[in-house]
Amino acid sequence: MSRQHTSVRSYGILVEDHRVLLVRSSNPHHDPPLWWLPGGGVKFAETPVAAMTREFLEETGLIVHQPTLLDVTSDVRRRDNGDRIHAVRVIYAVHLAGGALRHEANGTTDHASWFALRDLSTLRVADYASVAIDAFTKSTVRASDA
Repeated sequence: MSRQHTSVRSYGILVEDHRVLLVRSSNPHHDPPLWWLPGGGVKFAETPVAAMTREFLEETGLIVHQPTLLDVTSDVRRRDNGDRIHAVRVIYAVHLAGGALRHEANGTTDHASWFALRDLSTLRVADYASVAIDAFTKSTVRASDA
């Protein structure tokens, strides 16, 4: 019998010099590789900002600050075993505060890398991440026009 559950996840989008930081899924079934924003599951009693900051550091080695809510999305997916997952994704625009870029070991990601915004079409980027990056770039253009 399949089950249903909801998962709250929190992500950060870091853009500098027209480049965005993405992490690669460590799932070997993702061929070609799947890239997404640094972040992950919100633990019980943890705030979305604390979860995003913790996950960002775990997956990239970088410390981020000044989160600004960019978007909240949700989607429903079916796992191979038939279970349905309702993912609620809280997405923040963030700024770099410190740290040194490194790759996560033994986690859901295995590589962190900067990509030019203009080159993202050559990658397989998770749907929610593509939408967030588009929203971020549009909000940045609107802010620079003001």
